[in-house]
Amino acid sequence: MEQRNWTKEQTIVALSVYCRIPFNKASNNNPEIVKAAKLIGRTPVAVKMKVGNFGSFDPLLKSKGIVGLTNTSKLDKEVWDEYCNDWEKLAYDSEHIIASFSNKSIEEINGIDINSIPEGQERDRVVKQRINQSFFRSAVLSSYDNRCCITNFSCTDLLEACHIVDWSENIENRLNPSNGICLNVLFHRAYDKNYIGISPDYEVYVSNKLCEDSMGQKEIVSFFKKYHKTKIHLPEKFMPNKELLDIHFQRFLKLS
Repeated sequence: MEQRNWTKEQTIVALSVYCRIPFNKASNNNPEIVKAAKLIGRTPVAVKMKVGNFGSFDPLLKSKGIVGLTNTSKLDKEVWDEYCNDWEKLAYDSEHIIASFSNKSIEEINGIDINSIPEGQERDRVVKQRINQSFFRSAVLSSYDNRCCITNFSCTDLLEACHIVDWSENIENRLNPSNGICLNVLFHRAYDKNYIGISPDYEVYVSNKLCEDSMGQKEIVSFFKKYHKTKIHLPEKFMPNKELLDIHFQRFLKLS
């Protein structure tokens, strides 16, 4: 019989699942939910309900009329409040807990060959970097239902979690999913190079500089231009931060 009370460790793993899957796909059969349930010794139904509990705290879901579940616990709220603005801590703590439940090292569950990395600070750096990248990608892509927010392209292998403001410029928000948008690989590069910009009102702009630098390749220019002045597809969770969008957009305007 399943234990009655959830532990903090189990709840943290469930919050990590909440961040990594589309909320509208939180079903008993979702592979991530099934995997987490088996790992922490709960049923898929219980994990799905816990994900729903976290949805009730999410202000963006509330603004869309999605209320999540209402049978939340004091522990659910405590875990949400502890981690909802400290994504790096959530990523690292949840991986440590998952490693412990798995009876494996954190390097093993992240596919890191420890023999290729010297012990000490360098190993810690590599492990944290891998964990951070995986969490940020999963959280951003799942929020956009694994679709490019500009083109609606949905081949996951060709989608990337794009930082709005580069993590090296804003370390505080480097793992914040609201500092991320889901773009296909071509548009990600174009965004980073300021060939395209996204305004704080979520409108796409294509730079005239693209025409100059494409050396007369009209097909490429035409492909980008058809998205000029269109609106991005907004995410289910983790709405892109308008202040961060504006920082990038002002730079785009100067360079376009």
